[in-house]
Amino acid sequence: MNNKEIIKHCPNFYRIINFEFFEGDKLTEKLIGVYEKFIFSIDAYNPSDLLEITKLDKILAKYLDDYAFRSELKYNLLHLKLEKKEDLLRQLINSIIGIFDAYEEGNTRKIYVSKYI
Repeated sequence: MNNKEIIKHCPNFYRIINFEFFEGDKLTEKLIGVYEKFIFSIDAYNPSDLLEITKLDKILAKYLDDYAFRSELKYNLLHLKLEKKEDLLRQLINSIIGIFDAYEEGNTRKIYVSKYI
């Protein structure tokens, strides 16, 4: 499978890659680099890898659109500890997916009650 096939599983690819982040925002720059490196390093014939890149694409799109999620992800990534004995890239991606899942679960449980003044 070539790169065009992989990009078909990532509908937000060009929006993510061409995102203009603030000067000095090294974390966003690195996160986009990790995204690009990971999606082109997977086994394109493995269905679970394809599902992972589709989910990662969704997560990065949410990162670009949702300020609250961006802050949550940045905070968690800055406090993340990875083990050196395993594939670091895969560990990082799994951690990002875990942070996203926890955020989504917590976000759907919050009930906002409006208050009339």
